[in-house]
Amino acid sequence: MRGSLSLMCNWAKIGLLLLMVSISGCNTLKKVGDDELLLTKNTIYVDDEKVTDSEIKGLIDQKPNSSVLGYPLRLNLYNMAKENPDSSFQDWLHRKDKREKRLNNLLSKKQVSRLQESFIVKGASEFLKRVGEPPVVIDTALTNKSLNRMEAYYNSKGYFNNYGDYEIVESSRKKRAQVAYNITLNNPYIIDTVQKNITSPELDSIYNVTSKRSFVKKGEQFDLQNFTLERERLTTLFRNSGVYNFQESSINYDILRDTTLAADDQLMEVQLNIKKFRSATDSTDANSPYRVARHKQVNIYADYDINGDTDSLKTLEYDNFVIHYANKLRYSPKALTDAIFFEKDSVYRDLDRIRTYRQITNLNTFKYPNIEFIPDSSQTELTTNVYLAAKKKFSLNMNFDVTHSNIQQVGTAFSTSVITRNVFGGAETLNVSARGSIGLLSDASLSNETFTSELGGDINITFPRIWLPFSTEKIIPYYMLPQSRLSAGTNFQKNIGLDKQSLNSILSYNWTPSDRLKNNFELLNVEFVRNVNPDNFYNVYRNTFSNLDDIADQFQDDPAYADYFKSVDDSTDPLRLDIPDGANAFVQAVLNNEIPVTADELDEVNSIEERRRRLTENNLIFASNFTHTKNSKSDINDNDFYQYRIKFESAGGMLSLIANAVPYNKNDNNQLLVFGVPFSQYVKSELDYIRHWDIGGSQVLAFRSFFGMAVPYGNSNSIPFVRSYFAGGSNDNRAWNAYELGPGKTDNINDFNEANLKLAFNLEYRFPIAGDVKGALFADAGNIWNVFDNENNPDAIFTGFSSLADIALGTGLGLRYDFTYFVFRLDVGFKTYNPAKVGSDRWFNGYNLGNAVFNIGINYPF
Repeated sequence: MRGSLSLMCNWAKIGLLLLMVSISGCNTLKKVGDDELLLTKNTIYVDDEKVTDSEIKGLIDQKPNSSVLGYPLRLNLYNMAKENPDSSFQDWLHRKDKREKRLNNLLSKKQVSRLQESFIVKGASEFLKRVGEPPVVIDTALTNKSLNRMEAYYNSKGYFNNYGDYEIVESSRKKRAQVAYNITLNNPYIIDTVQKNITSPELDSIYNVTSKRSFVKKGEQFDLQNFTLERERLTTLFRNSGVYNFQESSINYDILRDTTLAADDQLMEVQLNIKKFRSATDSTDANSPYRVARHKQVNIYADYDINGDTDSLKTLEYDNFVIHYANKLRYSPKALTDAIFFEKDSVYRDLDRIRTYRQITNLNTFKYPNIEFIPDSSQTELTTNVYLAAKKKFSLNMNFDVTHSNIQQVGTAFSTSVITRNVFGGAETLNVSARGSIGLLSDASLSNETFTSELGGDINITFPRIWLPFSTEKIIPYYMLPQSRLSAGTNFQKNIGLDKQSLNSILSYNWTPSDRLKNNFELLNVEFVRNVNPDNFYNVYRNTFSNLDDIADQFQDDPAYADYFKSVDDSTDPLRLDIPDGANAFVQAVLNNEIPVTADELDEVNSIEERRRRLTENNLIFASNFTHTKNSKSDINDNDFYQYRIKFESAGGMLSLIANAVPYNKNDNNQLLVFGVPFSQYVKSELDYIRHWDIGGSQVLAFRSFFGMAVPYGNSNSIPFVRSYFAGGSNDNRAWNAYELGPGKTDNINDFNEANLKLAFNLEYRFPIAGDVKGALFADAGNIWNVFDNENNPDAIFTGFSSLADIALGTGLGLRYDFTYFVFRLDVGFKTYNPAKVGSDRWFNGYNLGNAVFNIGINYPF
């Protein structure tokens, strides 16, 4: 609660400040001295050509004040701060006679003194200075520093004879100027010869095998970055070739110019030097040259205690490993050795050390391990010790949340889980969780009860290996962190929709070939959904009921149809179809031609009944799917990366294959039944691609595209609601609420609109505003359609390229508050192009704040 109040206060402050700025129209030059110039722009010219490279621009020490869409917001906020708020308050206090006396009588002298220290007087100025930005006044010392940095940069690229200068160009506008940097490169230096001086014969042999991969090559332009890359390459090479103690500091280069050449010949001689090993306590090179080492013995301490006595431990030899343990070994020897990638008599590889750390951490059974390498006197044999300290066998987690949705005015949710480690001795992890919630319904007509409730639980067990009857180690080795997960869960909802009960069970395998690649294969994903209260359909899907009731209105005064209606307290429509009996009976009478309606009305009633049957029927989904994900993001601060996710899913195929061997029952629609429920049969594919561009100045351009399609076949003519697509919402097209957009050019015909084909495109420009407050401008395009299913409304069906005209466009702006660990987000979306409208009304119809859609979210949408 305290965090929420703090957030509200900060948003209130920012809103107040923005209002003050817009009203006052601050003077940008207010705090720029008469003999000073405000920096408005930097320009860099290299050999008379303008440079826009962000890396080179980053060398400039003084940059113009930041702006939001061209407006120097932070500068103007800073200018609003008073230089001496105490003096200003005193001036105001004594500006009128008897003002101080009246305030003293009203508040007391002590309170008036405190008023001076308050946020209104002093705190406001401090806050403005903190979130604001002082004017960037041209400083020639910093300009010279920037010029020197650019000259040094081009020196590192081989232009040792470059030189530069700068020019301050005053603007026609008062007290403003630009700085133009001019760099002349001259000819670059070229590497003529590359020689080597490697003290270790073994390192020399390793180097010769891979010398063609060197980043420093004869005939190429000198570039200091290539020398850095080569040092890193050699360090990795040697450490993965047996030299466990190799130090990057042992590598250096001698770079000389051939003095026998003419003065204008820009050729260089390079010599690679690799010195002997030098210990941290030795200042000489007296130690022996680097040697290739092998693992003489690999010890695993399964019950390591940093304060304990390892000599008293018992030992067990298993698969060329020596396992040390106290009393009784609690772990399967294979589970321990599978996590260690060092092998007896094998050459040391640093890659094996990294993989061992990753796999042991991935087991979630041990604390971060300690690995020790003890060399013999010749430095060629290692005793390798892996120390493992167990985590607590049991751990308890509890969570409490307050929620809000379009169904619940307010809700509370509680969840708890118990984690048990090393369940069967093979480093397995068992997670048993339970959850419950209760909420207040936002619409009393949705149920006879006032509150909603939900209760559920899950059992999840994780094995640190691929759990199959055959070995998969050759295609999915243990360094890929393979896991098998078996889970089962159930969930009960009361007074939410149709009061669903669900059972689910999943057997999945996941592995990580690298830090950037992830694979997940769900061999079995079984879900059973039972609608406990199907008679509540017309209460939940109010738009569907309204369409049906509108058709029935023409018969409400006929006594022959009186049984279908009930009286309601509504002067505009005193009679309404009775839910559920009257509505269901009316539909059946229309479909049986017992009530005369037009052909269009008959089609509408038939569509309503098909939708009711579909959404109230129980679902059995027996699926398998595979998901492949790649993410090029290097760390949390990387704003220039791409990410994609590909998913394929198939449901019902296995059950259909055994139809000839198993005598399935069938329903009236000739669908095969399992446990009395028709199983779903479909194929589904998805592609999700995200790309971020860092455009400098903490500005990011983010793009996302999504394509998904699910095609029913065989035992199904539609996709289960839980596996279909919807459009709109805080992470999709933000100009529409969730489930409100589509399908196609239809205009919100259902309460929860969904379909089996989806296209979505999002573009967002993110920029800083002040302090932890960020801003965004976005454009969201996309829609959903029906395809290859039982939908018969042509406005909802995708028919080809012509249907792309149904792609909706929403634009808007957003504010974000960065809490470091998460981002609070508020987005305002406007319907820019609405395919549900006709003609020119599609564009900018209702493009105003009154018709805007407000979305609140946590973290960025993509």
